[in-house]
Amino acid sequence: MLFDCERLTLARRLRGLRKNQLAQAVGTTPKAIGQFEAGVQRPGEPTIRRLAIALGVPVAFFQAGRSPVSMDGAHFRSLRSTSQIERDQALAYGRIATDVVAVLEDLVDLPEVDLPEYPVSPDEIAGSGPVEAARLTRKSLLDRHGPVPHVVRLLETHGVIVLVLPEAAERVDAFSAGIHPRPMVFFNPAKGDYWRNRFDAAHELGHLVMHADAEPGEKVVEDQAHRFAAEFLMPAEDISGELPAKPDWERLAELKEAWGVSMAALLYRARTLGIMTETAYRNAMSTMSARGWRRQEPGGARSLEQPTMLTRAIEIVGQAGTGRDGVADRARVTRADLDLLIPRR
Repeated sequence: MLFDCERLTLARRLRGLRKNQLAQAVGTTPKAIGQFEAGVQRPGEPTIRRLAIALGVPVAFFQAGRSPVSMDGAHFRSLRSTSQIERDQALAYGRIATDVVAVLEDLVDLPEVDLPEYPVSPDEIAGSGPVEAARLTRKSLLDRHGPVPHVVRLLETHGVIVLVLPEAAERVDAFSAGIHPRPMVFFNPAKGDYWRNRFDAAHELGHLVMHADAEPGEKVVEDQAHRFAAEFLMPAEDISGELPAKPDWERLAELKEAWGVSMAALLYRARTLGIMTETAYRNAMSTMSARGWRRQEPGGARSLEQPTMLTRAIEIVGQAGTGRDGVADRARVTRADLDLLIPRR
């Protein structure tokens, strides 16, 4: 068969393995694995079979013919909090997700990609760019006042692929990649926090709208996405008259439920809009810390906003005769990896 060396690298990263670990599993040397991945040397058929077994992928996974999709421009929240192997693994899941999406797009119509573009320079530290970008995006995608009812559904409606990372990559925070033909947003499965999840979604939307060419991980770029999310979820025009100037916990709890954002986010918003003084804000955050609310805010829990577009697409193609096994075969991924990325409802 035609052996694609890049697919071997992809499979190794998908399993979170170093070259020496893979070499030990298949009875060869790290140098040989490096030569296989660089395309300097082609592994023999017995070695390819051993690689497939060690990596838990079908032999067909290594076949050439699928155009590679670069995930190099993905925006990770913090590059310092995760290892390169962890980020590579998360990106590998994103890469195979593009293969699955490509198969589904051949079989079913998915929503068209319809996101505005509002580039903001990564050198803009305190300008109005992120706020203007958020206002433009709200008008384009939502065109209504008040809270955003369902952020994940809004992304999917406008063609963004939204997925939850498998538990193997749970140390990686939410990230996004503005790739062709469909931008993607991935969430961390371990947080289980409805309020944080919605803010993460808006934050990643900010990257997709503003940062097509920005260097991922830069502090200014992350701050811009944060400011975008705050304006997108809590527009100054709509929420300014509702925010308290002092930490009124009962009022903040009501606003939390109404706007779908955390009390911490509401307090920060009140401070940045000049409604709450710096001293009042710091005292409020100290109170939250003393009461343990920085880790677990008061109030009832809510189920996370779950992506459904790809799950529904697989159901539709299944009804037309192509089940999950068929989709996995066409995408050249394992059924187990497909089910991890797109769980059954």
